[in-house]
Amino acid sequence: MAGEIAMRVAVIGGGPGGLYAAALLKRLDPTREITVFERNAPDDTFGFGVVLSDETLGGIEHADPEVYRALQAEFVRWDDIDIVHRGRTLTSGGHGFAALGRRRLLAVLHRRCRGLGVELRFRTEAPPAAALAREYDLVIAADGVHSATRSAHADVFRPQLTTHRCRYIWLAADFAFDAFRFEIAETEHGVVQLHAYPYAAPTSPDAVPTGAAPADAAPAPTGVGPDPTDAAPAPIDTAPAPAGAGPDPANPGPPSPDADADADPAPLSPRSPGGPEAALGASTVIVEMREEVWRAAGLDRADERTSVEWCGKVFTDALRGRTLRSNNSSWIAFRTVVNERWSHGNTVLLGDAAHTAHFSIGSGTKLAVEDALALAACLQEQPDIPRALAAYETERRPVVASTQRAARASLAWFEELAGYVDQPPRQFAFNLLTRSRRVTHDNLRLRDPGFVAAVEDEAGIPAGTPPMFTPFRLRGLTLRNRVVVSPMDMYSSEDGVPGDFHLVHLGARALGGAGLVMTEMVCVSEQGRITPGCAGLYTAEQAAAWRRVTDFVHTRAPGTAIGVQLGHSGRKGSTKLMWDGIDEPLDTGNWPLVAASPLPYKPGSQRPHELTTGELADIRREFTDSARRAADCGFDLLELHCAHGYLLSGFLSPLTNQRTDAYGGSLAGRLRFPLEVFDAVREVWPDDRPMTVRISATDWADGGTTAEDAVAMAGAFAEHGADAIDVSTGQVVSDERPDFGRSYQTPFADRIRNSLGVPVIAVGAISSWDDVNSLVLAGRADLCALARPHLYDPHWTLHAAAEQGYAGPGAPWPLPYQAGSRTPPTGRTDAPKPRLTLR
Repeated sequence: MAGEIAMRVAVIGGGPGGLYAAALLKRLDPTREITVFERNAPDDTFGFGVVLSDETLGGIEHADPEVYRALQAEFVRWDDIDIVHRGRTLTSGGHGFAALGRRRLLAVLHRRCRGLGVELRFRTEAPPAAALAREYDLVIAADGVHSATRSAHADVFRPQLTTHRCRYIWLAADFAFDAFRFEIAETEHGVVQLHAYPYAAPTSPDAVPTGAAPADAAPAPTGVGPDPTDAAPAPIDTAPAPAGAGPDPANPGPPSPDADADADPAPLSPRSPGGPEAALGASTVIVEMREEVWRAAGLDRADERTSVEWCGKVFTDALRGRTLRSNNSSWIAFRTVVNERWSHGNTVLLGDAAHTAHFSIGSGTKLAVEDALALAACLQEQPDIPRALAAYETERRPVVASTQRAARASLAWFEELAGYVDQPPRQFAFNLLTRSRRVTHDNLRLRDPGFVAAVEDEAGIPAGTPPMFTPFRLRGLTLRNRVVVSPMDMYSSEDGVPGDFHLVHLGARALGGAGLVMTEMVCVSEQGRITPGCAGLYTAEQAAAWRRVTDFVHTRAPGTAIGVQLGHSGRKGSTKLMWDGIDEPLDTGNWPLVAASPLPYKPGSQRPHELTTGELADIRREFTDSARRAADCGFDLLELHCAHGYLLSGFLSPLTNQRTDAYGGSLAGRLRFPLEVFDAVREVWPDDRPMTVRISATDWADGGTTAEDAVAMAGAFAEHGADAIDVSTGQVVSDERPDFGRSYQTPFADRIRNSLGVPVIAVGAISSWDDVNSLVLAGRADLCALARPHLYDPHWTLHAAAEQGYAGPGAPWPLPYQAGSRTPPTGRTDAPKPRLTLR
């Protein structure tokens, strides 16, 4: 029966997640015997403050009001984020944070566990999970980022551990900052960043800084708090300690000198004066920098005291001349933990043992506490442990995956911080606040409309104009807005000739308001087709059919530009139509394939012929012939397709180019033929019309194109005259492992743009006008290409304008459609309102 399973429970690790899981399970069923094993003393903890979101607090309040009330009495709340860069402070409000000291959180949970009858065994190394699993009905492994349980059963959990490129150190300041503070320091060694936030309020009312509410302040009003799917863009103590509250095994060290190792947890009463969290309060301070900056500053050789002093000198203004406090603090490289499975028999991973997310989005303790809530609920709802653990993982995995995607975007932003420091001040601040893609333009405008208006004003955006509806110039072409209908293969041509379908398909999207409408990949030869249904530009008949399309766009949708994407299928050709079997070879009528190297795309695919030098010249000529026809057809822009594993992409990737001649080997060699084709096409393409290049910025596979390679490739094409880089990813090898998610490819475009100063087109699951506004205003992209949204709604751009109340020149409705420019009513809205209530 639900609620009667897991009568004996062992919890490995006495951090917040393990303790809260123990308390919940005991509260739900007092007959359970629950033991928590923690190898350290009760007060041993090596972080300082913890930030929790309103969503997490709501779950705690519902599940255990007593814990919630105790936490409420401890919280310091504030709304503002200060961003300090080059001596200028910009403040954004309305963010709604709640924080408390990690020791206070542990004390609350210790007291609750003891009051419920949970057995807490401190200074006790837990037996191996396998041994506990024989003695207990359930084993909860909450033993941290360096989980011994996960390591012992790696063959089952199949963990993936990724160590990142920044070093950070966890410190504290003995006063409460006025707001969450990001500060950027440009030192002689490189860029260093500070993340700081208050976790203990001043005890004297006279000492409360402006903007920091006392600990019992009311929550932020609904609508201005953190995004309900996020803990707001704030660091949170992810507790690098392996057993919840214990130290990092790589740097064990003694307990903190201000911890009473023999004392029971502190009572839930007001803080006593005179301690580190008295008088002026206290703040968490994290200092972070790239690994190479850390080494250049000599911090790889510095002891704890020297490191703390160095950080204090760099950020002396932020610290108001006060010293920093450490607690066995060391420099850490953040590690992302992902597991294919979270349970093994009756053992289950929880918190950092199962998953980690970078501290810059405020998620470590939040995720662990939410894991505990979900696990307790599933154990209560399901009839047995196997089904309960399966339900727990099913419920939590998508939430964690989403958080980890946001965290990776955030940590990558800080890794590439040096590329943003020259942005205008307000754009830099906006970029920082929206870096995880969870806080967006529209969301931030709700929180602080004045801040967003100031960012837009600095960017020269007219009042009332969404960023996506500002013009953008590429060579002699001015696009009226930043929306691109992405190239999408339609597989609907006959002998390469586009027909009525293409006229309607592209014409409808041109009427729909996008600044630029792109064709599908148009093949430069019959051999270069992907499928028998692919369009071409290698005959006069095909050119005449394309002229019909461009004439329609220019005549009936004036102001809309239309571009052509030229490409050659390479080893991915001679396949069935997408809906008959994507990438599957034809049953009959196959044609021979060519490629950089004789490697089939996947098992069962045709083996291509390795191109000779003479054949390369023939293909180069096919591209220039098609480009001349495209110019005669009246296309406004030409894009060279060097992505997705097609012919030119096959030269660029080390996974598909194994040549030993001048067209292989190093990146310079792999770039040689694509650049030769680009130069030849640029020579015949009209000088006033722009050319772009689409690349795959990563192969999503080991040994493939790296982000650094992508920057180098983009730079090479830009040096040869590319007006913008269209940054896609993947589809190069069949065994790729993409990290799918909303806007998942945009960080690659962002890096290229801000490393090189080259205009970029961002693609990849950009699905909302809010995403487009955010990317453009933050300076992560110049144009945004959307595919599936335009299949769902050909008038996506015009509807985006209507939904934002915009009716300016960036999105004019075609004259025949103007009567439909307002959202149609869906039902009666003028019914009389109730006046009286009768009982």
